[in-house]
Amino acid sequence: MGVADAFRGERLVETAAAAAAATGQFVAQAKARVSQSVVRDGRIDPDELDRKQRSAHGFAWMATLHECLSATAAWAERRAASGQLNRLSECALIVGFSEYLGQLAGGLPMGQNEVVRPAEYGLAHAARDLVQQSPVAAFVSEDWADVRAELAQLLTEGERLDDSLDGDTLDSIRTEIRRFADEKVLPKAHAWHLADALIPGEVVEEMAALGVFGICIDPEFGGLGLGKLAMCVVTEELSRAWIAAGSLGTRSEIAGELIALAGTEEQRQYFLPKIASGEFLPTAVFTEPDTGSDLGSLRTRAVRQPDGSWRLSGAKTWITHASRSDMMTVLARSNPDAPGYGGLSMFIAEKPRGVPGDPFPAPGMTGGEIGVLGYRGMREYDLAFDGFAIPAGGLLGNVEGQGFKQLMRTFEGARIQTAARAVGVARRALELGLSYAMERQQFGKPIVRFPRIADKLAAMTAEILLAREATYAAARSKDAGRRCDIAAGMAKLIAARTAWSAADAALQIHGGNGYALEFEISRVLCDARILNIFEGAAEIQAHVVARGLLLA
Repeated sequence: MGVADAFRGERLVETAAAAAAATGQFVAQAKARVSQSVVRDGRIDPDELDRKQRSAHGFAWMATLHECLSATAAWAERRAASGQLNRLSECALIVGFSEYLGQLAGGLPMGQNEVVRPAEYGLAHAARDLVQQSPVAAFVSEDWADVRAELAQLLTEGERLDDSLDGDTLDSIRTEIRRFADEKVLPKAHAWHLADALIPGEVVEEMAALGVFGICIDPEFGGLGLGKLAMCVVTEELSRAWIAAGSLGTRSEIAGELIALAGTEEQRQYFLPKIASGEFLPTAVFTEPDTGSDLGSLRTRAVRQPDGSWRLSGAKTWITHASRSDMMTVLARSNPDAPGYGGLSMFIAEKPRGVPGDPFPAPGMTGGEIGVLGYRGMREYDLAFDGFAIPAGGLLGNVEGQGFKQLMRTFEGARIQTAARAVGVARRALELGLSYAMERQQFGKPIVRFPRIADKLAAMTAEILLAREATYAAARSKDAGRRCDIAAGMAKLIAARTAWSAADAALQIHGGNGYALEFEISRVLCDARILNIFEGAAEIQAHVVARGLLLA
């Protein structure tokens, strides 16, 4: 009996849990080294943190891999306890743990050409000690070529990662949304992408009927009253079909949470039922030219009028689905004398939907489309406001100067949802890579039988599992009412990397055909690339995670 035959079941699960715990100790040592450089009297020195970005961000990535390992070990324990840990999942766990443990101890890629290593933290000896601990050594001391081959073979036989969840409700939701995505979105998504077409209105209406836009809105306001884990399931399945479908609900999620948490009772009663039903499609109007993630530098002005209404003036950019939306959540400076975030307020403004030839028929509002590689279906716009009218009741919560704080409260959910989008995109990349590898014949056999191709498929499967469980863990924390800003940031960080690596590997499997627009993988690659940029670029995300962990 080989090593792989013995390393399964209860032994595998227990070893995985012990290995994950060991990485926690190693990451704590990295934290101590970074803290020595950037923490002064219990506070982070921001200038020093900027100077030490590489080490701080590397530490954030180390902690993220530890979170992936811990969440996946916990998942394996739950599945094993219910007798539902199948062999493919065991193989994926072995492949994933051996890779991420190896990255922690040897070199962790923060980007395509940025690899952070333990020696940079003075932890070369600690890394050697880590891999010598028996649970870690059980994963990193073997080649596991046979397990990778077995995993790929199981995929060709139709086996898949187990995606059942905590109860029948979530599994039923997944089944229903997957059926809709497979029937109504996936068959036409690539043609819509190539035509740079909007998601058809009838598809949007069917999504509304399924409750997609009101997943987390309280039933009192017409929503489903479910949590972030349900949101992940819906978003993942829709994004697997087309990221535009999975992302359409993002603006409803942001607007719904903003209003539910910070709105007046009148605002909640008016807007939330319309968002939940899909009558109102929102758009988020936050980013400005030359500011990017630096929201404290926003310059768009909102000026209160004598009758209590507001006039909005300024420029915004990268506004998704701006033309076909019915309402905007707008972050603007209402107090020019208050520096930074303190002068920012959040507004809710209705607007008419655009029509062909007149995308922005509202007085005081103009815009132009930004052509993009992928992430199509909703379209991106530059917007200009020149005295755009917002009624007196449009100030969120009827309070000034709280816009940034109000927005920050939605970041956890938005980043968890973005991680779920990335998991869905990665899953589609795996499906396309596997299908092509099974069909493409070279040298008298399907290319899936070549180890380099099989290894790609095995690695994709393992990384999807790890990213998925980190995402679900963050969602469970949010649903339990626990702080999860760091966990959400980690999930977004790792899932975005996973989506890009999976899409890149799947395109490589396609060879030259993958570069042809007619093949779907070309779209998936373009769609995957945006995930490392929006909702906080990977570098910003690592910075946020590092800050949060260093202060914890």
